[in-house]
Amino acid sequence: MIYFTSDLHLGYQKVIKNRNRSFDSVEEMNETLIANYNSRITPKDTVYLLGDLTQKLEPKEANSLLARLNGKKTLLIGNHDKYKKYDAKIFKEMCDYKYLTDKEVPIALMHYPILAWNRYQHGSMMLHGHIHSTGEYNEANREKGIRRYDVGIDANHFFPVSLDEILEFFGIN
Repeated sequence: MIYFTSDLHLGYQKVIKNRNRSFDSVEEMNETLIANYNSRITPKDTVYLLGDLTQKLEPKEANSLLARLNGKKTLLIGNHDKYKKYDAKIFKEMCDYKYLTDKEVPIALMHYPILAWNRYQHGSMMLHGHIHSTGEYNEANREKGIRRYDVGIDANHFFPVSLDEILEFFGIN
């Protein structure tokens, strides 16, 4: 299967308060997010990580946490990610933007939401993170006929979201 997620901010204590995350400590947040991720994603799954995986961690600690995440991982760089911070062996690919087609649906992937993307007026989707929205943002986009979706954990109950779930959300089958 194919999954998407972003904005884990592993190791960053302030995100708990700033984003009203229901954790008592950064250690609890890290362990819960990794457990949630691995409960859905197997080592054989493909996962697109749309940025901001860690924050304020030394490279050794960041890589140790990221190595625990299952799947064949592609990283789309976020504003708190740095190419030099992460061990490239953890990822299949690291890039700023990616455009893919799966199940006949073109999908633009980037950490940041954008207003217009390739084929956006012809049924493509834009998946992003960065904004730490609630699920209401995704609902509002769907109601307006905009196929833009925040895959961040804050918008998805602290879990990755599958391509099938997103397609179903937009009524694409």
